[in-house]
Parts: sequence; structure tokens; C-alpha cells
Amino acid sequence: MRITMENIYKAFGTNQVLTGVDFDLLDGEVHALMGENGAGKSTMMNVLTGLHASDKGIIKIDAKETYFKSPKEAEQSGITFIHQELNIWPDMTVLENLFIGKELKNSFGLLKINEMKALATKQFDKLAVSIPLDKAAGSCSVGEQQMIEIAKALMTEAKVIIMDEPTAALTEREISKLFDVISSLKKSGVSIVYISHRMEEIFSICDRITVMRDGKTVDTKAIPETNFDDVVRKMVGRELTDRFPKRNPNPGETVLQVKGLTKKGHFENVNFNVRSGEIVGVSGLMGAGRTEIMRAIFGLDAIDGGEIWLKGEKVTIKSPEQAVKSGIGFITEDRKDEGLILDFSIRDNIVLPTLYSFAPKGIINEKDETDFVNLLIKRLTVKTESPDIAVGKLSGGNQQKVVIAKWVGIGPKLLILDEPTRGVDVGAKREIYQLMNELTDRGVAIIMVSSELPEILGMSDRILVVHEGKINGELLKEDATQEKIMTLATGGQ
Repeated sequence: MRITMENIYKAFGTNQVLTGVDFDLLDGEVHALMGENGAGKSTMMNVLTGLHASDKGIIKIDAKETYFKSPKEAEQSGITFIHQELNIWPDMTVLENLFIGKELKNSFGLLKINEMKALATKQFDKLAVSIPLDKAAGSCSVGEQQMIEIAKALMTEAKVIIMDEPTAALTEREISKLFDVISSLKKSGVSIVYISHRMEEIFSICDRITVMRDGKTVDTKAIPETNFDDVVRKMVGRELTDRFPKRNPNPGETVLQVKGLTKKGHFENVNFNVRSGEIVGVSGLMGAGRTEIMRAIFGLDAIDGGEIWLKGEKVTIKSPEQAVKSGIGFITEDRKDEGLILDFSIRDNIVLPTLYSFAPKGIINEKDETDFVNLLIKRLTVKTESPDIAVGKLSGGNQQKVVIAKWVGIGPKLLILDEPTRGVDVGAKREIYQLMNELTDRGVAIIMVSSELPEILGMSDRILVVHEGKINGELLKEDATQEKIMTLATGGQ
């Protein structure tokens, strides 16, 4: 299927999101779409698939002008969009999610359950996924939910698949399997639009790359004709020196000490410490227990045994409220469901953990609150016309910045970052890394859980590797390599 988009314009109110975008997709190619958060990548694909109507411009499919009225109509024509923010129905089973709106029925209108299970199992086998089909989708991890969405798209026998940050929550092993699937689809003539901020992936699997900036197409090139620095320069409109800013760690006293932490079926006898001014990276495969350990420390989940010590004092944290009062902030991997209230404004989300500090006598000091919010918006370069806009209207990367602003605002002693740069562009990533450096320079202790090995290696002072609920090893920055981390993550020594 050949797709051509010419001179596409789209505005939401006074906000001009697309200003003359051009894009074309060839049969059987993997075409990368890159740009900073808010550049208009997802909006352009939403225009293509009929979620939004363009204000101006021409869309041609196989040389014929075509405008879809809805994503369902686009899907029926062979174009499927796997969104960055997953469309999972949490109270339904995995099987029900896979076949929602496309259930198989017999002549009496009854579901062909066994046939549906067989098709689902076949697709999961292709992706090397083992998720129980009767499991509630809401209880699946973000990575598992991502694989469900990918499997659902592949089951439509699409001619074009748009993937928006498909690997953001996947492990190295799952990413490798997904790349095998993409390669197989490409050979069968399926075209892929691949939206990602991960440069390694772009240069590994894509044929061409289109770079967008500020709602415009900057350039389209074959992958062999460009390089990392060239792409970054076109994305951000400036040179971006050093992907990871240099760290000069000066660890101080122990802020957090975990002793024998255990939650049956999730993790067992976990022991580690984090010092002030230090970034401790936590790596491991999906399902290893990394996030579960962090949730327990923050009081989201109860533990069966073990101790948590903060600055030399044993503490009992049974709720996030207690964690916040103890000076712990937690940026969760699932910003949409756990990190933000999407209907609330940027302002309300940022001040949520610190609201009472602006109302010492029960009345909110609006000037102090506004100054505080504006300072954090400026510091984290959140792209917005106003702090009173609903946070759900921001791009994914800007939503992530709001989550970070919320927890930086509490002045934490310990900050837990779970996939902090998921779905964030290369320029914004560096801003987050610089902020992490500034926080550790001020004595904040940071735990960073990440599935991106370059990020783990680039920003961690020490690295803990989790395997099947246990810390299987610890590596110092100077000794760590991707090979050593993967060896420990898969159970080796």
C-alpha cells in the first residue's frame, strides 16, 4: 500500500499543530518518523487514520485521494494504528481485548471461544509471549499490555501498521522478537510507520526516516544517507553535544537501606542501599520484579517481610501518603493511569502532592502556587500555552515532564524513577538527565529503573540487576557493559 500526504495542515483552536506536512510511505518499507515531543507526529498519523480531519492538504492511498472518517474505517481498509497510550480495557480478559469488536461467532450468534483462543495463542507464539488468555488485562504489566496491542494489530492482517513507541515498555528480548516480526511483515509486503525516540532502533530496522519539527517536515532520507548527529540536529534545530551529560557523583550518607524485602510470588530477600547524591540504576527483564520492588518501597503494595530504613531510621510505609511525608517521590512507568489525572490541569497535577503547603491556614495562596507551578514548567520546559490546560491534551513527552515536575516539587530525599524517559524525545531526554544531575548535586538519592541499557550505562553510578525477584548482581559504572547486564538479567553470574 502506497500512502502520500501532501501539505497537511491541522489546528486545534489557536494551536497550529501541523503546518504543511509532507509524508510518503512505500510498499513493504519500515519508515521512521522522528521529532521532538509536540512536533506533530502522532497528530499526522491521527489525520491519516481518520481520528482528526485535516484543515487542508491531500491524502492519497495507492494514487487515489482517500479520507477516512474514523480509525475503524481506516482499519477496515488495512491501516492499523498502535498508539503510544495503550487502548486496553482493564476489566476484560486478554482474550476479550484481542477480539473486541471482531469476535468470532457461529450461526447461532455464540462465540467460537476455542477458535479465538487458538488464533490468539498462534499470534502470541509468533511474538514469544506467554500471557494467560483469561487474565484480566488491567492486571498485566505495561510491557504485557503493549504486546497485547501489537498482537491485536497483527491479527487484523493489516497492510500498513503504525507503531507509536512500540518498544517503550519492552525488554531487550521482547524488542528483538518484535524486530523479527517486523522483518517478517516487511518481507510479506506490509509497510510500517515506526515512531520512536530510540536512535539505535531507527538505524537498526528502518529503511527511511522523516524528521519533523514544529509541525513541519524537515527532511526525509534513506537511513544509510544520515547519522545520529544529523537526525538530532534536524529534530531540535541545534547541535546536541554528548547524549548523556557527564556526572561527577559525590555520594554522601546512606538515604535508603532495604533489608530482606519480600513479597511472595514477586520478589524475595532483596537487599540494597542508595546514598545521597547517587544514581542507582535497576535493570532486568520484564516481569523480573523491578517495578514491584519500587511499589513496595513507596507503600503501594504490602510486603510479607523485610525492613526499610531511611537515613538510619527504620520506617513502616503502608501508603504513598506516608512515603511522601517521608520524602520519597515515585515517578511510575504508567503515567496515564498512575502518574497523572488527565482531566485535571497541568497546575492541579503539579501541586497535588504539595497542595497543603500553599494553604497553611486553609486558604490557598494562589500567587505562591502560581509562582511554584510556573517555575517548574519553565525548568522542565513543558510546552504549553497555559498551566490551566488539561494535562491530557499534552503530548506524551510533555505529560512525562509534568509527572517529574510534580515529584521534584516535593523536594524529595529519595526519588524513584521507573522508565523516566519512556516516550520522550532525545532533546527532552537530555533535559531529564541534566535535571537528575542537578538533583543529585543537591544531595537527592535517585533510583532509576530502565529497560534502556544505554540509559542505564550512561546515567548510573551503580547498577543492580534483578532476575526472578532477586538481585542477581551489582555492577559499578566502570565495570558495567551491556553483555554483563544481560548475563545477570538472564540468570547468569
